[in-house]
Amino acid sequence: MAGSSDDHAGHMDGIYRYQRYFYDITRKFYLLGRDRMVTNLLPPFGGTVLEVGCGTGRNLIMAARRYPNATFYGFDISKMMLETAQTNVNAAGLGNRVKLAQGDASAFSGADMFGVAQFDRVYISYAVSMIPPWKPAIEQAFAAVKPGGSLHIVDFGQQEELPGWFKRGLQAWLAKFTVTPRAELEAEMAALASRTGAQLRFERLYRDYAQLGVLTKAG
Repeated sequence: MAGSSDDHAGHMDGIYRYQRYFYDITRKFYLLGRDRMVTNLLPPFGGTVLEVGCGTGRNLIMAARRYPNATFYGFDISKMMLETAQTNVNAAGLGNRVKLAQGDASAFSGADMFGVAQFDRVYISYAVSMIPPWKPAIEQAFAAVKPGGSLHIVDFGQQEELPGWFKRGLQAWLAKFTVTPRAELEAEMAALASRTGAQLRFERLYRDYAQLGVLTKAG
């Protein structure tokens, strides 16, 4: 398992070696729904928030500015993305409230990385479609949620309500970056809710361009 994690880390570093420098400029046009997810996090006063697959730190910075009374944590499997994220966090003056670490989404420990076993909010923004063992990653993320807290996931939908040429073009483009929209995301989150007694709220945004799910853990 360690080897496969190392292989994936190397693959992600290869993809983002140069992309990380212009990632946020380009992704803002098609990673839709991220801001909506951040707006709906609503962590409690003094709460803790974890991002799984934090990339360049863009979402963490936005969320930390929006919720000044919470502490934020993020990890990514790519060392190169983390270097960029740390630079961005420091430039935003948020180094005291945003902590970063390297980790594998399918096998991580908040306690080992940050000394925090569970978090009030955990979110995954457009990373599920890039994680090969994505189902274990969702279970890991939900396990990291405190009782009464919530897991938020936003990612690509299936574009079923959009023109066929658009769907084919988008998915061909995404495949170049080993991005695979997860058609079973809603079903997987619903099954997790059923097993754990959690509440699921699931939305399809922008004519199924994106999907946004929130699992709230029983208190």
